[in-house]
Amino acid sequence: MPFCRSTVVALALCCLSACQPPPPQVSAIRDLLQPIQLIAGKPDTLLLSDLFYAETYSVQFEPNPLVQISLDTVTHKLVLLPSERAEGLMLLAFRHGNGTYQLPVFIKRLQTVVFRYEPKPNETRVFLMGSFNSWNRASLPMALANGAFERTLSLDAGRYEYKFVVDGKEVIDEKNPIKQPNGFGGYNSIIEVKSQNAKRTYLHPIESRVRNDMTELHFIYEGDSTKILASEIIALQANQSVPLQQLQIVENRIIVKLKQRDLVGEKVVRVAISKGGNVTPMQTVYLLNGRPKGSKTTAPFASKAMVKEWQWHDAVIYSIMIDRFANGDTTNDRPVKHDSLFAPANWNGGDLAGIIQKLDEGYFDSLGVNVLWLSPVNRSTDAAFREYPPPHRYYTGYHGYWTTHHEEVEPRFGTMEDLKRLVAKAHARGMKVLLDFVANHTHVEHPFFKQNPDWFGTLNLPDGRKNLRLWDEYRLTTWFEPYLPSFDYSKPEPLKAMTDNAVWWLKQTGIDGFRHDAVKHIPNEFWRELTRKIKSEIEISQKRSVYQIGETFGSYDLIKSYVNNGQLNAQFNFNLYDAAVYAFASPLGDFTALAGELERTHRIYGTSHLMGNLMDSHDKVRFPALAEGDIRFDENSAERAWNNPPKIDDAKTYEKVKLYQAYLHTIPGIPVVYYGNEIAMTGASDPDNRRMMHFGKDATDTEKEVFAEVRRLIKLRNTHSALRYGDFQTLAVSKDVLAYLRSDLNERILVVLNKSDTPQKMSVKFPSFYYAKNVQDLQTAEALSLVGDEVGVSLAPFQAKMFKVD
Repeated sequence: MPFCRSTVVALALCCLSACQPPPPQVSAIRDLLQPIQLIAGKPDTLLLSDLFYAETYSVQFEPNPLVQISLDTVTHKLVLLPSERAEGLMLLAFRHGNGTYQLPVFIKRLQTVVFRYEPKPNETRVFLMGSFNSWNRASLPMALANGAFERTLSLDAGRYEYKFVVDGKEVIDEKNPIKQPNGFGGYNSIIEVKSQNAKRTYLHPIESRVRNDMTELHFIYEGDSTKILASEIIALQANQSVPLQQLQIVENRIIVKLKQRDLVGEKVVRVAISKGGNVTPMQTVYLLNGRPKGSKTTAPFASKAMVKEWQWHDAVIYSIMIDRFANGDTTNDRPVKHDSLFAPANWNGGDLAGIIQKLDEGYFDSLGVNVLWLSPVNRSTDAAFREYPPPHRYYTGYHGYWTTHHEEVEPRFGTMEDLKRLVAKAHARGMKVLLDFVANHTHVEHPFFKQNPDWFGTLNLPDGRKNLRLWDEYRLTTWFEPYLPSFDYSKPEPLKAMTDNAVWWLKQTGIDGFRHDAVKHIPNEFWRELTRKIKSEIEISQKRSVYQIGETFGSYDLIKSYVNNGQLNAQFNFNLYDAAVYAFASPLGDFTALAGELERTHRIYGTSHLMGNLMDSHDKVRFPALAEGDIRFDENSAERAWNNPPKIDDAKTYEKVKLYQAYLHTIPGIPVVYYGNEIAMTGASDPDNRRMMHFGKDATDTEKEVFAEVRRLIKLRNTHSALRYGDFQTLAVSKDVLAYLRSDLNERILVVLNKSDTPQKMSVKFPSFYYAKNVQDLQTAEALSLVGDEVGVSLAPFQAKMFKVD
């Protein structure tokens, strides 16, 4: 049968089309787009993968009059350049696939700060270092001019510590009388950069209402008295703008109206006002079936299948060093025998069986924690190794950070089956489990190093030095010890091997996430690849929520650079920790400085962050040792672990621990209870801060009282939604007394802390539009009436009080 030419061509085109793979589907964005912080007049380069995860990116940004936008569709690099006149919060609209989304962008202006050092005779080279550059000794050289060395920096508002490096020697600023101990036997100078926007602006959560088929979220704006324009309201439901017709302005009241049919399951709404360059902190409201999470009811259409109560804001993490917690199986005890090895640096017998035993006994249930963070479980070396710095003591790998195999559990801890059983038992009790993952290095006995030495960096530097503990100078390549080689992740083989290994642990054990060690010593590319695999292979395919929290000591900018949708969920907030420990433990500490650090933390991470808050840790001096005065803040505490280790003699120390715990469990972020915090365990530096835990009859009556108080505080946090999801306002502060308010659309909780050894009274004033009548003590149920808008709170020495505001 003859075919005409057109029929042949049509068939050929059809066949060709059938042979072509279909275009990749572009899925909707699942991540909540986090606000990006930019500096007016300065470009910033971002990766789309840090903004949100997608199997395929198909992004087109709409033009914006105040921000130049350039996107490389091959590398997915996004360059944003805000104009010199831009300031405040705005939304950058873009399309991805079939959806339109809004990226929140904060644009701020920095302030100019001049640092000046007057040299002594024969001083020729001066550098500036501080918390603003992660204490890098060489990145900020100072120039000699008019008889003094100067360096000008542009800094955001906040409190900064700094020093000069003069011909290689660190010195404080002698012209600046404000200084603070640095924990290494010396002091740092302090500079406070004040905010240029002195006028307070705030968006207060007021209430939620259900009217017909709409949920209404009510807020009141506090700021200038000029009329609020709809264009000044930033309202997002998930990542999309709430339509203007669903926003109502009644004088200074903002009402966001949402259709209940769009609110099935868990939803997030964010609201802020950007007015004349001043921006209110963003209010984040978590909804469950149309009602704020934590409210007594849910929308009537909700079914049980739609309800998913727990989220990571509900977490209270309990940190366990396995070898030092509980010995549940003495048959696997095998300490290393070595004539120069002492018990604190040897294996002490704790194991997985001991943790399982405490799970079965209900210890963690009794305390109220709901996440267990386990120190590394990997097989470790059977030998003792000598620490490089003097006095060159010997240590074992009891802590788990000297891994010698990537897929084997340390036999002294138990077996892989023991680990799986622990995870299953925790899940059965409604708890999550985080595993400590060591990606920076291995031990020299690890097969990776033996078989692939080219996967690792070199120990010897070109200048003849050893690349050992050069934490900031060679941040991404330095070794911790000569026997702990660091991976070179510029090579694809170790990058693939270690990211695959992390996913392997998730799949094999069913754990819920990781605490990541030494994050800042690992390039961002590693965390991006790991998180890409986790989202693709675990979160999406298995519908599991994975939480990753990292450890980084450094500036806010450095720590924040790893926290986004494409890398880590959070890091430990060591900048806030440093300010808090000094404020609570030192008689010279000042709550005013802590209030400023809290404000800075919330400005950078928001109040709805998942950063980890600490009292101490396995890397830090135990808080009671500082609060007691056994260890000074200007003392190098390393030797105290071996010579005259601290002990609690003063009953007031226990009260200070209770006070700090009250603070820890009532501020935004995730509280972390390091094992022993609940009984006020003391200790100097490593390994004294890792003493063997004791329970029950081995605990003193005073330790049991501390346990009871920590349990009460955790229960308060678990009971009151404002302490988990609420915003944060400092209402009053002095050197020794701090009062702050946590509010969501369900309730308001007032917290007042007295760190003084004498009774104190603080007058706390509420905004008049709260119409507050009284506050009720959450411990005693005592009610205090307001006089006008103020209430007077009396506190005993080292006392914390929490009130519900009626």
